[in-house]
Amino acid sequence: MDSNMKRGILSNGIAVALLASVSPAMGLSKLAALALAIQWVVYLIHGLPYQSEKFYDASGSLTYLAVVLTALLSKERHNARAIISSFLVVIWCTRLGSFLFARILKDGRDSRFDKFKEHWLRFLGVWTIQALWFFLVASPALVVSTSEGCDARSVGLLDAIGWSVWVAAFLLEVVADAQKGSFRANAANAKKFITTGLWTYSRHPNYFGEICMWIGICLSGSSCFTGAQWLSWLSPLTTYVLLIQVSGVPLLEAKGEKEWGELPEYQWYMKHTPCIIPAFTCPPAYRKDS
Repeated sequence: MDSNMKRGILSNGIAVALLASVSPAMGLSKLAALALAIQWVVYLIHGLPYQSEKFYDASGSLTYLAVVLTALLSKERHNARAIISSFLVVIWCTRLGSFLFARILKDGRDSRFDKFKEHWLRFLGVWTIQALWFFLVASPALVVSTSEGCDARSVGLLDAIGWSVWVAAFLLEVVADAQKGSFRANAANAKKFITTGLWTYSRHPNYFGEICMWIGICLSGSSCFTGAQWLSWLSPLTTYVLLIQVSGVPLLEAKGEKEWGELPEYQWYMKHTPCIIPAFTCPPAYRKDS
């Protein structure tokens, strides 16, 4: 058994085991199974035959839409908290999914997947992990839509605070992505790194917005969570771990170091600009004599 097959067995096994253990405790087993089924179907139809990650992000958005709407429509009557939280998740996944899909259509491929495509089982693990990621991240909205306890409690201050946090974080992410997109579209910036706009205050302001959006959804849900439903707070924690430790910051900054690591202005930017949480003041401007 080669190393790729071992890694494939391990990644699939851990992801499925976590789904099977966490989802029943939260009363979300059927929704977790639906998420896994969607990911595997897309993998079998396109991912495996074409050895392609082209629809990976799109399948993630499809999973969010399908499972969140299934949870919402599982009841004849819908409370305001469930409707608003589900609506916010739909806005987020539609915006992010279309953004990522347009990017891969333009780039043609995502080099991050190259090593995973060396073995079909390891590549399947990527899709299985995405199902787990979806479930953990979306769980607060799913609990709010399916829990009788959430139906019984009216919308209150905690909901308003949570939704306000979500809106502010969503706008921050959209603006950060737009600024970076505009920067890259300028041919004069072809070999440069962005340090303007929100990127002046944080090396990854879009990731900060992403994490805070799920904190907002959890704040709203916390007005009705009980028992194992408090595991929904794994949502922003999962987002943080994935972005900061796994697929976000490490890969991007390794790529940046490879491209601009020898530039003193890049080292200055990395040293003086916070990674995630934006600084309240602008970092000092780079000076050649410093």
